[in-house]
Amino acid sequence: MDTDYDAIVLGTGLKECIISGLLSVDGLKVLHIDRNNYYGGDSASLNLVQLWERFRPGQTPPKSLGSSRDYNVDMVPKFLMANGNLVKVLVHTDVVKYLEFKSVDGSYVVNKSRMEKVPATDMEALRSPLLGLLEKNRVRKFLSYIQKWDPSNPAPQGGLDLQRMSMAELYKYYAVNEMTVDFIGHALALHTNDQYMHQPAAPTAEKIKLYYTSLTRFEGTKSPYIYPMYGLGELPQAFARLSAVYGGTYMLAKPDAKVVYEGGKAVGVTSENETAKAKLVVGDPSYFPDKVRKTSQVVRAMCLMSHPIPNTDNSHSVQIILPQKQVNRKSDIYVFCCSYSHNVAPKDKWIAFVSTTVETSNPEQELSSGLALLGVIDEKFVEVSDLYEPLSDGKQDKCFISRGYDATSHFETTANDVLDMYQRIQGRPLDLSEKDPSKTQTT
Repeated sequence: MDTDYDAIVLGTGLKECIISGLLSVDGLKVLHIDRNNYYGGDSASLNLVQLWERFRPGQTPPKSLGSSRDYNVDMVPKFLMANGNLVKVLVHTDVVKYLEFKSVDGSYVVNKSRMEKVPATDMEALRSPLLGLLEKNRVRKFLSYIQKWDPSNPAPQGGLDLQRMSMAELYKYYAVNEMTVDFIGHALALHTNDQYMHQPAAPTAEKIKLYYTSLTRFEGTKSPYIYPMYGLGELPQAFARLSAVYGGTYMLAKPDAKVVYEGGKAVGVTSENETAKAKLVVGDPSYFPDKVRKTSQVVRAMCLMSHPIPNTDNSHSVQIILPQKQVNRKSDIYVFCCSYSHNVAPKDKWIAFVSTTVETSNPEQELSSGLALLGVIDEKFVEVSDLYEPLSDGKQDKCFISRGYDATSHFETTANDVLDMYQRIQGRPLDLSEKDPSKTQTT
């Protein structure tokens, strides 16, 4: 084992692999270690045999499900916003050349127990039963203002100062009703709860603009989301390849890897009686049990099905958001579905996931509203995961720790955590303005 590195990265989850790739591109000498013998960590994609080993050890998958190797079941299922920060990172690093993406068929929101498509065009908006006639006109004026609003201009625009007024005040100004607020806040801005209502309107306006720039990024798309062919397990492997191209070293199957400290600072990692020195250590929370705190839990149900989700126009891939108020909760419920069209299952098989933040002592019951949308389920697996966050920013102890993967079915919070970690490590933000995300290839 070479003994001196600029950085050692522990864990091959997506966040860790992105950081490893970015630091390698920056010219740092990086060693990447994982206790597992596969890439992906908590964000891995499993075949059928691996899925059964994880949830039903000693049992074998039924032959009716088809070949094990035809499945790539994500443990942390999420779509990418077509113009979001993760896509910008993929383009910035040229990792897109290792990947192929396919657009997601549709985005839906539950309103008064009915599943409605989030409009993707002006014509769809006019026909949408989500909004009444007068409400459509108010929403049109609201969205027209948001699309013209320039976030780089701190001065009031159109007589409104979104840096100072709250989002609740902006909604009130346009007189949109409560159902519209639910739709805009959770299906467009993708907020996970309603705390944003009492915060400045500008960040939410930027989130709404991101939704529409993602929706229009690729011609003919029906949603703002894209998803990699063969599943999300392709992403950490692509960034691992990037790191290797720039000289990064990988070591898998090191279950005893532990951080070494001197004077309260991380100075390296030891494994199999060998120690590799480094100026800093990056990793997921599981490698730093004394430096993280548990913040919440996420419950996820993974469902194998032989049909698309009902009432989604036979979509091969779809996101459905159940806003918290619609299901009498404090947190939204997310439904994610993909199929053989993305090469994650055999022909005529679908994989659906339902996830939310745990609020009670019966997590699986909390998914019932989402599971009820799926129709007949062939096989179901449920997992509850603890979420952790670092106690400090890592600048003092040289331990730069990622956060857990939340319940959202998109990657925006994940990408924001990666960019925050990069800035803490390098002392400067990652410049994502150099390249055009439209270069991302979709089919």
